[in-house]
Amino acid sequence: MRFLHTADWHIGKKLNDFDLLADQQAVFDQLVAVAKAQKVDAIVIAGDLYDRALPSEAAVAVLDQMLVKLNRELHYPLLVISGNHDSAVRLRTGRSWFSATQMYVNTQLAEAFTPIELDGVQFFLLPYFEPFAVRDYFHDQTITNVAQAIRPIVTKMKTLFKPNMRHILVSHFFAAGSDHSASETKVNVGGLDAVPIDDLAAFDYVALGHLHNHNALHGEPKIQYSGALLKYAVGEANQEKGVYIVDTETMQREFVPLKPQHDLLELKASYADLTDPAYYQKQDRDAYIGVDLTDTQVIPNVMAQLRQIYPRIISLRRENGVQAVKPLQQRQRDLDPVSLLKAFYEELMQTDLTADQLKWAKAGLAAAESEQKQ
Repeated sequence: MRFLHTADWHIGKKLNDFDLLADQQAVFDQLVAVAKAQKVDAIVIAGDLYDRALPSEAAVAVLDQMLVKLNRELHYPLLVISGNHDSAVRLRTGRSWFSATQMYVNTQLAEAFTPIELDGVQFFLLPYFEPFAVRDYFHDQTITNVAQAIRPIVTKMKTLFKPNMRHILVSHFFAAGSDHSASETKVNVGGLDAVPIDDLAAFDYVALGHLHNHNALHGEPKIQYSGALLKYAVGEANQEKGVYIVDTETMQREFVPLKPQHDLLELKASYADLTDPAYYQKQDRDAYIGVDLTDTQVIPNVMAQLRQIYPRIISLRRENGVQAVKPLQQRQRDLDPVSLLKAFYEELMQTDLTADQLKWAKAGLAAAESEQKQ
């Protein structure tokens, strides 16, 4: 059989207040096109379907439509687990009748020990788990971290292996030796929450979620992160996103890149270059952009000015920091707070406070003084 391996959709995620639902829908449409073109027999989603445990109504509606499209309309068997961003309780709502259409959603550890059998393959769907859940399940108080927890899990799964079948683990964790990306939740501390890859050797393929870079784990012939569908941080600007197609007959896998509706770029340049038509007309100004500004001088309203040219700026970083045009003067102890603020703002920004800014500052200081007296 051939299946599509994907993960880390993070439906409902925002990129510095930019709503990504339309971008997520657009890349999902490409995923569907790939599934059709590659003639896959099933789709694996290895966790983090949602970006948060309490997704918005809009995010729930979008994910519901996506799952209906894949499972009810296109009739793909879905092999789904919950990730650390998902609410296991909410994601499993309706699970009792999902299997009628071959939609298998595992959100609890115990469910991982009932493999799903499709076309000569046993899929073990192991959702994101905490060590305490494994400790309680196996009644073993010595289990205190994920590295210890994975061993009894795999040992029990191996007792369920059927001969002459492929054995595939679908899970969501940090595999030892992997590289993090900027947008991922750090769930490993000092290596104790990293799964040793040697403990996964019994499986023919390990389809992982959690890390957003599909190249996060190097040189492992049987263990693979699919990566996220979109770039979710400036640090991922140079990463290629997509899905894997796995052939269980040959156990070969192929990465298929997906093109985002709006790319995510990092631009490192001076303010003069960024605002020069000769420079910015060569850039993808429709992309989400992280700006790495090389200037050291103060530039008033720099973000507002740049957004007129690059409407989807998501971050602005100073490569060399900011240096005031003249050094800040030694403050007089007898200056009142408003005068001190005015002087500081003028030296730093090389402009005066506006009348509105001064009004807001006085109101804020008055409120603070009143609170101190209470």
